[in-house]
Amino acid sequence: MKIATEIRNLYKPIQPAVKQSDENVRYTEFLPHISLQPFIYCYWQLNTIKPLFSPYNYRVVADGCIDIVFSLDNPEESYVMGFCNKYNEFPLVGSFNKMGIRFLPTMFPQLFRVNALEVSNRLVELQLIIPYISRFIANSFNEKQRIDEVAGMLDSYFIQLFSKATFNGDNRLYEAIDRILKHCGTLDVQNGLNTGISARQLRRLFEFYVGDTAKTFSKVVRFQNFLNAKPSGQSLRQNKLFFDAGYYDQSHFIKEFKSLYGDTPGRAFDKG
Repeated sequence: MKIATEIRNLYKPIQPAVKQSDENVRYTEFLPHISLQPFIYCYWQLNTIKPLFSPYNYRVVADGCIDIVFSLDNPEESYVMGFCNKYNEFPLVGSFNKMGIRFLPTMFPQLFRVNALEVSNRLVELQLIIPYISRFIANSFNEKQRIDEVAGMLDSYFIQLFSKATFNGDNRLYEAIDRILKHCGTLDVQNGLNTGISARQLRRLFEFYVGDTAKTFSKVVRFQNFLNAKPSGQSLRQNKLFFDAGYYDQSHFIKEFKSLYGDTPGRAFDKG
């Protein structure tokens, strides 16, 4: 589907997640089947290599996506993590083996007819949102399965499920999203998103299919594009790269980055 394919080509959401210093925790992303890639950005796994004796704060930065999350060692509990306008931290202890399904922007509401705004900035039990997927996860997975088995089962399930799905491709919404992504989130949304509908109508479309306003989505896109650039802490300080990314001054950049990432840009990029 052209609209969905374009979003994947234009947008690469990054989760810095686990740094090299977190030697007992591993984060890995896996591509879904090629037919699912216009809708699902990746499957991901967060697991312990050795049991942890102190709490581990798993930080999730704002990425514009909606995720389904479950534990292979307790698949009866599964959740939806909606669009977030700031970073989140989840304290984890002992041993864990988390799996996630990360949907590209707009795809979760399109495929499941769920209002994205209802799960924004929330971690909601999946059974309350899409009970049949919650049952599938609970009945299909366990901690003894290899990750390639898990990915294969997810592929088979979603290929069959999505073959029956209908897609509401409102060109007005996707023209606005296309402009935001092609301008890397730096577009003046008040004047640059004239797609033939009123600002109120566009806001409703963004809230239903993305989970927040076009302005907030643009902010996250700009932040994610900055992460994709991967500047060093030194080049960030010397070259004032935040101006090129559309931030109007350093204090604005630092404040927004910290809200979306959970740390200052200097510390984030110095850590590598």
